[in-house]
Amino acid sequence: MQDAARELAENVAVAFERARAMPPSVYTSEDFLARELNSIFAKDWFCVGRADALANPGDFTTLELAGQPIIVLRDNAGTLKAMSNVCRHRMSTLLEGRGNARSIVCPYHAWTYNLDGTLRGAPAMTRNAGFCKSDYRLPEVRCQEWLGWVFVTLSADAPDVADQLAKVAELIADYDMANYSQTFFETHNWNTNWKVLAENFMESYHLPVCHSGTIGGLSKLDEMICPPGEDAFNYHTILKDESLRIAMAHPSNTRMKGDRRRTTYLLAIYPSLMITLTPGYFWYLTLHPDGVDHVRIGFGGGMSNDYSHDDDAQANFEQLKRLLDDVNVEDKGCTEKVYKGLSSNGAAPGHLSHLERPNYDFAQYINARIQTPDA
Repeated sequence: MQDAARELAENVAVAFERARAMPPSVYTSEDFLARELNSIFAKDWFCVGRADALANPGDFTTLELAGQPIIVLRDNAGTLKAMSNVCRHRMSTLLEGRGNARSIVCPYHAWTYNLDGTLRGAPAMTRNAGFCKSDYRLPEVRCQEWLGWVFVTLSADAPDVADQLAKVAELIADYDMANYSQTFFETHNWNTNWKVLAENFMESYHLPVCHSGTIGGLSKLDEMICPPGEDAFNYHTILKDESLRIAMAHPSNTRMKGDRRRTTYLLAIYPSLMITLTPGYFWYLTLHPDGVDHVRIGFGGGMSNDYSHDDDAQANFEQLKRLLDDVNVEDKGCTEKVYKGLSSNGAAPGHLSHLERPNYDFAQYINARIQTPDA
């Protein structure tokens, strides 16, 4: 079989006006996935979720990024930080899932670390003359907050998040994205390649068909705007129907004018943070490969704080969450069908619609990262 990286390089060399979908090999090749983990997920910023989900000292979440176990927490000084989730003794992983902890206790031998990563205690170590508690500390991982989002990276060289995403901040300044509060977060695992789900988010061309049972009837293809992407992200916009009031700018919102008050941004921040941002609510996916045929998904969302004091805001959002759950069921079915199809002998990429411009830009990003000398 031809090398997947070479196939992708040939694929993206074509101008957008003649472009095709990425070749099947980039989704199914184990070697290509290894390149992605080494050249993308081990080097770029990865979004953990929202900062307000880690609001209190001791609030933590865990993740595995390119094979590396990581803890992200709020320490006692109120600072967000990330550290290795591996004990410095016999190398067990430490915390699991999400929660709140007063300290970090190893489940193997009870070595205990403070929230700043320093070692607090280690039972039965007094007879080892070489042991010194102050020599032990959980290694830190770079962690930054941007507009209410928490990012981590394994790279010492990745430019700061705010610098990479300055154009995003400018583009959506009137949405005041930091002024949204998360009300739910879930984890899922779907039987598809991570890029299939990312691409599904990046285009709304599929809405009338894949989502015919939910939002498809409200989706107007001629109102979708898909401009060329940027180095660190792509986006497209759609106009929300005013019947979904919570998607509109709140009456008290004087920042937004005209159609901006009902414009939804679908932001794809590379490699794998997908944000649907309306003037009233947001929801997002953060994606990580789990083999070539599965993707680990963080699924969260919430409301603009402009709505927080409305009597019916929570009821409206609960109704919206039910809708999002139904939409997710539809997306799961569609993206798993795509992976099944592209894994077949008869799979061949077709030409892209003008509404799939973000997919083309995503392919360019993937190719640029994969073709690096140390990939």
